[in-house]
Amino acid sequence: MSIVVGAFYFIYNKLTSNQEMDFKVFWDFLSKNNAFSIKNVIFLMLLSILNWFFEIIKWQHLVSYIHKISFSNSLEQSLGSLTASLFTPNRVGEYGVKAMYFKLSESKKIVAMNLLNNSLQMAVTTLLGVAGLSLFVLRYPLDISYYKVFKFGVVLLIIILFPIIGLAKTKFSIKGISFQTARAFYSKIPKALYVKGFLFSLIRYMVFSFQFYFLLTLFGVKLSYFDSMVIITSMYFLASIIPVISIFDVVLKGSVAIFLFSITGVGNIIILSTILLMWFFNVALPSLTGAVFVLKFKLPQKTVCL
Repeated sequence: MSIVVGAFYFIYNKLTSNQEMDFKVFWDFLSKNNAFSIKNVIFLMLLSILNWFFEIIKWQHLVSYIHKISFSNSLEQSLGSLTASLFTPNRVGEYGVKAMYFKLSESKKIVAMNLLNNSLQMAVTTLLGVAGLSLFVLRYPLDISYYKVFKFGVVLLIIILFPIIGLAKTKFSIKGISFQTARAFYSKIPKALYVKGFLFSLIRYMVFSFQFYFLLTLFGVKLSYFDSMVIITSMYFLASIIPVISIFDVVLKGSVAIFLFSITGVGNIIILSTILLMWFFNVALPSLTGAVFVLKFKLPQKTVCL
């Protein structure tokens, strides 16, 4: 119950006291914008449903390697874990919540499959983001030292790779899971499962990125789809590599988006409105739906400890 109360309070607080923009200004801006007809709102809702539909069938598809579940089970697990993970950095709480839907003996494998699920989505974000950011730098000269950025990237890469390489050469383990054990587990997963999971992630990415572009057009932004996607992919990539508690994700994306879009002359109020509406349609509404599943969830006799 405390999770649901916290989720409802956060959503209410975010909609009434945004840190980046006065809510009254935001509401006045939307009220004066005649683009939000019933038809457009329904279309935005359908895009959000489509976004989560592909996330739900992706999870159902991936977890079938461990335990076959129905679409309704996948729906409950996906939205329920979203609600419960709002207050954790990069939604790490999602791992524990999803594992609790399965037998204790399957918990480690479920956590591993959820890591694969998120890694595939991150792979799409990174591939498209690096391409988009490269094009952005070529199209829009920035007043920054690229040499310093390159040095920072190299140092960051070393920081990331060094512990991974170290773990690969040692028998260090967390709760009985070593790097070698994890590698052996993932190597047994059929390649077709990886391919389908990646495709679902790609389709989902194209859906919510198009939704972002559609919102921009409703606010009168004249950028082409290609130019918009260059910035949108860059924004999602930059925001994804910065660890942040999920409830502050909208603030982070707003800050990054303002920086990128301001170079093209798009107003801050438009970008912040788009970011907040994206959050409302794709996080707030699904979280409220997930709250229903959290309320009726019953802990198994033996609680999973991760």
